[in-house]
Amino acid sequence: MWCAPPAVAHASAFRHAGGVTDSPAGPAESPAALAAALRSTGYLADDGLATATFLAMRMNRPLFCEGEPGTGKTALAQALAQVLGAKLIRLQCHDGIDAAQALYDWDFPRQLLHLRALEATAGENPLDTEAVEASLYDPRFLLARPILQALQTTPSVLLIDEIDRADDEFEAFLLEVLTEHAVTIPEIGEVRATVPPLVVLTSNRTREVHDALKRRCLYLWLDHPDLAREIEILHSRLPGVPERLAAQVAGAVRALRQADLLKPPGVAETIDWARALQLVGATHLDVDSAAATLGAVLKYREDADRVRKQLDTLLAS
Repeated sequence: MWCAPPAVAHASAFRHAGGVTDSPAGPAESPAALAAALRSTGYLADDGLATATFLAMRMNRPLFCEGEPGTGKTALAQALAQVLGAKLIRLQCHDGIDAAQALYDWDFPRQLLHLRALEATAGENPLDTEAVEASLYDPRFLLARPILQALQTTPSVLLIDEIDRADDEFEAFLLEVLTEHAVTIPEIGEVRATVPPLVVLTSNRTREVHDALKRRCLYLWLDHPDLAREIEILHSRLPGVPERLAAQVAGAVRALRQADLLKPPGVAETIDWARALQLVGATHLDVDSAAATLGAVLKYREDADRVRKQLDTLLAS
């Protein structure tokens, strides 16, 4: 379904993602045009993915991408930023993330230096307390975190990555941001996006995300690509890869995904494995070359040990 994108940009398209024109052109003209633009970056989108992404852009709705790790969710946001000529702003979610880490913070060291400078220049004259306090909360001391950056940056693609790793409170915080495209900073006031960012949320489904968040988004399930598309991805990413090697690697990875592994390989691992085999001079996949390069595709010792014992069967399938 996807391929990690190189740097290509089509800057004229993003204003349509914000829904501010009635006559779109370029990537936002149709799902087919968007698929072609994504393909130019190396991301191979099927019809369902292209249509869901096109609708998210034209309807100005967040796109909620759910699926197994390695199916191209994060890479989709990266490719969209490139075809739209937009800045990619990424918020990596984790256990315990809170609104301050996502929104803004104050630069306390600079505020302290500013306060000391005011005291030094004032001498024996008393400082105006209200004026000093107001000067401490000047926008120049504001540290914009990813969500605030996205609201202040036009055009931008906001990637909220692995939202399933955050907690319920953080999800609740996101509801207002995704609906209003604005936040309120008590010391400064409201910050509202001139053109809302294109928002892509991803989830590996380690837990269920609440319906309230999903209702505000368009939903897209991403699965691993079929065999033919994965071979196509390999040729797109590794133009010199032999046809036989590409087909063997894609077939072997497909078999690995059906095995009982702790961490089934994603498309990125397929690409890494094919590249590793090329680097060691392999023109086809055999037991010796597979065993020597398993570290490119399997990332757990238990998985590697189990697969090494079954390489003959795996490569024969």
